[in-house]
Amino acid sequence: MQVRPSTEVRQATAGDAAALVALWSAVRSEAKSDDEELTPTSASVANPTVEEAARVLAFNESRHGRHVLVALIDDEIVGVVGVDVTTFSIIAEPKVLLITDFLVHPDFRRRSVGASLLKAVATLAEQYDCSVVTATLPTWAKEPNRYLTKLGFNQVAIMRGVPISRLHARLAAKSTGSRQTGRMVAIRRSLRRKSVPIDESPSS
Repeated sequence: MQVRPSTEVRQATAGDAAALVALWSAVRSEAKSDDEELTPTSASVANPTVEEAARVLAFNESRHGRHVLVALIDDEIVGVVGVDVTTFSIIAEPKVLLITDFLVHPDFRRRSVGASLLKAVATLAEQYDCSVVTATLPTWAKEPNRYLTKLGFNQVAIMRGVPISRLHARLAAKSTGSRQTGRMVAIRRSLRRKSVPIDESPSS
């Protein structure tokens, strides 16, 4: 009987950048067959370079409460999960462990890679005294979303995004529209005052 190789889980380092970019590309290629067109927001993270990935990994490594865990089989990175310690509210507990990335290489599905990563996530949640684990994943990550749903993850929020250039443009247009509306209201009030007949006193 063939023995299935065990899965090792450890913290990611900047040295894992090339392997994680390859993993990302494999998962994205699988999803492209029925993927909707990239939006300006999703396109900004569609094709990371190795240099970019190394910078981001180093940045995340320095952040308190941020962890990137990789799963390895025979020293090959076959899965990754990224988590953040946060809260549901800015003024109320409980603390939450938020999954921001959860990828398993298509060739290594159904080999308990995802389960091994999530066991490590659950251990982290306990260490940080987080009573809830949540996940925010891209819409194209259909397999991870299905997997988490089967494990009991329910929808608790909607995440939206907009490029900062578009946000500035929309806010500027909204502000300009408000000023124009205000000027029109002032003009209308002025015209109404002028159209009111003056009550003249009778001549003596």
